[in-house]
Amino acid sequence: MQQFKVSGMSCGHCVRAVTQAIQALEQTARVEVDLAAGLVRVEAGLDAAQIQTAIRDEGYEVAPA
Repeated sequence: MQQFKVSGMSCGHCVRAVTQAIQALEQTARVEVDLAAGLVRVEAGLDAAQIQTAIRDEGYEVAPA
């Protein structure tokens, strides 16, 4: 499972936006968002760059955790 530090997430809408952005690339991706910690965990066949680009395209700053 890949883990990313994402800043700017603050609510359920943010969780949905990030989750949907990743699942648009791979429908079966498992996405776990920890709002309090600012962490996104992804289990998918995607590489880290693809995931980070999807999150950035939603307007959030992201880095490997």
